[in-house]
Amino acid sequence: MGRDLCEKFPVARQTFQEADDALGFSISKLCFDGPEDQLKLTELQQPAICTVSVAAFRVLAEKGIAPSIVAGHSLGEYAANVAAGSLAFADAVRIVRQRGRFMQEAVPAGQGAMAAVLGLGSEDTARACNDAAAETQLIVSAANFNSPEQTVISGEAPAVERAAQLCKDRGAKRVVMLQVSAPFHCALMQPAQDRLAELLRATEFSAPRVPVAVNVDAVLVTDPAALREALIRQVTGTVRWLESVRLLLAQSPSALVEVGPGKVLSGLMRQIDRSRTCLNVENEASLEKTLAALAPSA
Repeated sequence: MGRDLCEKFPVARQTFQEADDALGFSISKLCFDGPEDQLKLTELQQPAICTVSVAAFRVLAEKGIAPSIVAGHSLGEYAANVAAGSLAFADAVRIVRQRGRFMQEAVPAGQGAMAAVLGLGSEDTARACNDAAAETQLIVSAANFNSPEQTVISGEAPAVERAAQLCKDRGAKRVVMLQVSAPFHCALMQPAQDRLAELLRATEFSAPRVPVAVNVDAVLVTDPAALREALIRQVTGTVRWLESVRLLLAQSPSALVEVGPGKVLSGLMRQIDRSRTCLNVENEASLEKTLAALAPSA
């Protein structure tokens, strides 16, 4: 993950070195060589993904491609703030490592669960969560409104299982239990949010060069204090990705580019608006393809 960019582009190599220096250990070695079981630990996975994303963004910026607006899905909102100039990369990578640790420690292993609900509207899914919570007297709620076809739910395992069954009963095409280390973006994350708030409020945020579409409210934000608070509230709040993407599309962007490892957001875009193509940059091949697509016609 990220090795190709690091080998081909000095600015990517500098980004990985900056992350290594900020963290006090070699996240670059972990990204390039694993082991995979270490990379799956959320306190290591989060800074790894953030580093690759910022490296890819910086390579793209060096090629003259600059955003007019930025957004990031959950963890990705940190890289979005770095891209916007509101958060220093070294601060971001240190904070997301702690964010991962706080989230992992918030709920004992096995007590929480998450599930992806496919083919049922977000309102119906949220209603099923409310009904399951009332029935079980346990916590379950919508964690991610990802697309018209996909909502992720999160909470205490028995309540998530009950909500999943209710979603199936009410017409969901499929419900998939997710292999996650903790139940993210629900009230169970309050201890993590409280700990993270201390870190973020001690971190300097600057006025961004471009607006940031924040997850928790699906609004464009340019105020540094509001950007910080959005990252705090995001820990227990729902990721309103569907609304955030529609907000981006309402600005009539000339292109949409997913920056960082994988093409999950590009896949969600196909579910949100099939008329829009989402390009991506995660290695040299995808970079060249994206640059060619963005090149002005002769």
